[in-house]
Amino acid sequence: MQIKRISLGLLSALLLFSCSDDDGLDVRDIDVPEGFALSAGTATNFTTTSSAFDNEAVWVTGKNLARFNNGDRLYDDIRTSSNGFGGGLGPVYAGYSCGSCHRNAGRTIPGLWAEGGSGPYGFSSMLIYITRKNGAFFQDYGRVLHDQAIVGVQPEGKAKVTMHYEQFEFPDGEKYELCYPTWTITDWYDYSVAPEDLFCTVRIPLRHVGMGQMMALDRNEIEQLAAKSNYPEYGISGKANYIVERGVRQLGLSGNKAQHADLTVELGFSSDMGVTNSRYPEEICEGQRQINQGSMMGLSYDQLDVSTEDMEDVDLYLHTLSVPARRNVNDPQVKRGEEMFYQAKCHLCHVTTLHTRPRGATLLNGTEIPWLGSQTVHPYSDYLLHDMGSEIMGVGLNDNYVSGLARGNEWRTTPLWGIGLQNKVNGHTYFLHDGRARNFTEAIMWHGGEGEASKNLFKQMPKADRDALIQFLWSL
Repeated sequence: MQIKRISLGLLSALLLFSCSDDDGLDVRDIDVPEGFALSAGTATNFTTTSSAFDNEAVWVTGKNLARFNNGDRLYDDIRTSSNGFGGGLGPVYAGYSCGSCHRNAGRTIPGLWAEGGSGPYGFSSMLIYITRKNGAFFQDYGRVLHDQAIVGVQPEGKAKVTMHYEQFEFPDGEKYELCYPTWTITDWYDYSVAPEDLFCTVRIPLRHVGMGQMMALDRNEIEQLAAKSNYPEYGISGKANYIVERGVRQLGLSGNKAQHADLTVELGFSSDMGVTNSRYPEEICEGQRQINQGSMMGLSYDQLDVSTEDMEDVDLYLHTLSVPARRNVNDPQVKRGEEMFYQAKCHLCHVTTLHTRPRGATLLNGTEIPWLGSQTVHPYSDYLLHDMGSEIMGVGLNDNYVSGLARGNEWRTTPLWGIGLQNKVNGHTYFLHDGRARNFTEAIMWHGGEGEASKNLFKQMPKADRDALIQFLWSL
């Protein structure tokens, strides 16, 4: 990656940069401190504290800064069951605010580790997906089991986790451990589902790093990657996901399985918090007895709980968050680790460099964000689906949940930018879709299917090279 490096003293000029809403900022105007590397062009920040994921890009000024701050407040504010501003929570829900699950725009410690399942404090920092063994949804439950509810209302059910552990070792004798969760659903609000009739998969929150850049990506470049992402010598063949949203068939980019074409702000308000809006005007428990329980608690269902304008401010907030720069790029061990990253062929899926389209991105209510356009970005992802489902410990990463064209064993390549700051931002290093990996090594060793070759190349490396690759990941 070719970047411009200067002394830290000149960074203040960047941080004090201001422009009108119509001004642009050329990436060549950005002064990069020694030891850092641009991740997201003009939307790169050089923060290494717990707020590293939660800063606006330098070009967010004027009225857009006011909207950013409003979106930030709405993202973090705890919603209540009352109607009106800041209300509309429930009757059933998964979290009481966006920030309850995405603390500091990252990923809050998931309930499977913090609580052993559904938490008692109004959120569990995870989504519980349930289906029949044939893939159909359960009548009176839907796709997500809402394990929280307002006072006086019964949650749809509660999730309990059991962790299974097994010891392994590398060829040089260094030991490591893998674990995976199995889930039990209790306290069903209506009929109980027999375990043998149930598929249950849990997703912990995604980091909200690079969301705007993702939405501004050149779709043609992603589709070209899918067309040529075929490396039979390593068993790798990525494919794009296509889904129908708002009546239009589109390329999926967002979510664990690239199952969404937008940042799902409206869906998040509805499904995660039970907050009705113009796109999802019905309560998520419509037709269930929680509606009547909510009415008995004084809830009224004759108005929408959040306006489209406020939701677009949240969408603007997510789109205009800056991305942390890479750190310690001149460190010899990090440089060695980068070499090992390529040697293990990780880059074939975790593609280092992509580009955004010239016009940038468009928000949910039509506002244009042109500053995201024509940027060179380094997300370490191809945003394509890959089979990751080979059996490990008798299970693997197949969750039997179909999303668009994505089968249960197929997952979108996780973008790695910002991953090295997750512990600083959120105080934990739980990775993969359900948080089963407790560190980078475990995350790598869970790679199966198309990730098998890279896992085995990593496994065969000397310990010093494995450690260097891990150190490289900490630099992202």
